[in-house]
Amino acid sequence: MKKNHLEIEYKTLLTETEFQRLLAEFSDVTPVIQTNYYIDTPEFSLRKHRHALRIRTLEDRAELTLKIPQDIGNQEYNQDLTLEQAQTILQTVDLPKGDILSLIQQTKTALENLTVWGQLTTKRYEKETAIGLMALDENAYQGQKDYELEVEVQDAEQGKKAFEDYLKHRHIAFKYASSKVARTAATLNSTS
Repeated sequence: MKKNHLEIEYKTLLTETEFQRLLAEFSDVTPVIQTNYYIDTPEFSLRKHRHALRIRTLEDRAELTLKIPQDIGNQEYNQDLTLEQAQTILQTVDLPKGDILSLIQQTKTALENLTVWGQLTTKRYEKETAIGLMALDENAYQGQKDYELEVEVQDAEQGKKAFEDYLKHRHIAFKYASSKVARTAATLNSTS
């Protein structure tokens, strides 16, 4: 997992049929199950600062991630965790010392009000391609299921063009995909 880096990615939602079609291109990949636990205050203080905080658990490890939007992409800060550390943080929402905690403290967010407000589980097929690191995702959250294709690129302009060409050659119409955290948050509004 990359430590702190600028993440430039492009993505599209897929229909289930499109997802099944693309799955053939990932037949050489073993999927990984990962769960994102989203953290904020009940009044979404971090979101008001355009920050997104999550803990991602995988089979044998976890990471704490803070994403902050930039003019192009997101600045992503990552802190490795053991699964035991992740479980403790999810129960206590007591963040470990490090860059992420320091950045959150700068927002003046009341740390004692942080809570886990949602989660999303992804079955991810991921591999390096000529375009960049590509991920084919099946997501489940709040009783919903969706499918998306995303690619992480080095160059914003070249990556966007290559991704558009990739979709065009596979007869997939681009469908805007907000971030996973935003899609999860949207289900909260519709269920309350």
